[in-house]
Amino acid sequence: MLRFLTAGESHGPALTVIVEGLPAGLPITEEQIGDELARRRLGYGRGPRMRFERDEIKILGGVRHGRTLGSPVAIEILNSEWPKWETEMSAAPGSPSKKLTQPRPGHADLVGMQKYGFDDARDVLERASARETAARVAAGALAKALLGHLGIAIVSHVARIGAVATSHDHRPGPNDLNVVDDSEVRCFDPATSEAMIAEIKAAAKEGDSLGGVAEVIAYGVPAGLGSHVHWDRKMDGLLAGALMSIQAVKAVEIGDGAEQATQRGSVAHDAIAVDEENAKSGGFSRRTDHAGGLEGGMTSGAPLIARVSMKPLASLNRPVLETVDVNTKESTVSFKERTDVTAVPALGVVAEAMTALVLASEALRKFGGDSVAEFVRNADAYIAHLGETPSRALGV
Repeated sequence: MLRFLTAGESHGPALTVIVEGLPAGLPITEEQIGDELARRRLGYGRGPRMRFERDEIKILGGVRHGRTLGSPVAIEILNSEWPKWETEMSAAPGSPSKKLTQPRPGHADLVGMQKYGFDDARDVLERASARETAARVAAGALAKALLGHLGIAIVSHVARIGAVATSHDHRPGPNDLNVVDDSEVRCFDPATSEAMIAEIKAAAKEGDSLGGVAEVIAYGVPAGLGSHVHWDRKMDGLLAGALMSIQAVKAVEIGDGAEQATQRGSVAHDAIAVDEENAKSGGFSRRTDHAGGLEGGMTSGAPLIARVSMKPLASLNRPVLETVDVNTKESTVSFKERTDVTAVPALGVVAEAMTALVLASEALRKFGGDSVAEFVRNADAYIAHLGETPSRALGV
């Protein structure tokens, strides 16, 4: 199985991620990781920090001459703004120049201060910040590289920003990632992209923020990842948990899950047909994909589809959110920490990373292998026998 752990604060010297469980022989470079991080930074509605901040990547361990060694991979993402924050965020004993005591509604500030006994919201917000997702995207770049050896491609696109949404049918294919990234809002439909930009401009003019929905799709996933036998091995739960862990995400929908709750069974379920060309689903196919590629806690071989809903950002460009000063208990307005209007375009990139990490972990659980070559051989052997009749597979 694949595991990863991130460390670091938003305005600290660096973010660090350690990825454990990758097989040996996976080609990876700092440039590959940097390309994924560059995708995360862009998008209409992001603040100036995203435009001028650059991510300097260092692989600190687990890779030699461009290939993984089978040992933990450690990656450092340096913070170009660190000189401005070196005193305020110093690890040495001391005191901050100013304490933030007006927690933002909708953020981790207040509850984090209560839970850990802090008197300064910065002790919470620095780690709760979505800047941490840069480390996840770096880890996800490794997972994507591994899944590529199985022919799995993961794409995302923005399906909604505020009140503007695309139709469910307008989804990018496995080779459309560059087309999506060329859109300022990472929307696959040009007409909807323009409407989304207008929505962002209107919110920015009023000093407000917007949420939205990003959809992530994994193509080429073989049937049988995950399991029906235990609650903590069901792919639905693993994927939903990973996506819900992304900062500001409040809902995850697999396939047409919400709509299915309103339908009759004769409409909601995906009919099964024979498809001899579809080796990864054992010679079968689904005529539709309302289930989002997951049945009974396992991948079905159909495209895996998840829709991730992000709430509006908790920091606004005008002081309107009422709060209290935790020291004086007097009513006030929350402080302003950053200036993004929306981060939904970046959400899709982070959702790709988390989806890749879940799929890579379950693929390693299923196929094993100490090297990439062994991992691929095992997967190929499984897929080759996937279409056998049950009696033949059991040796009857």
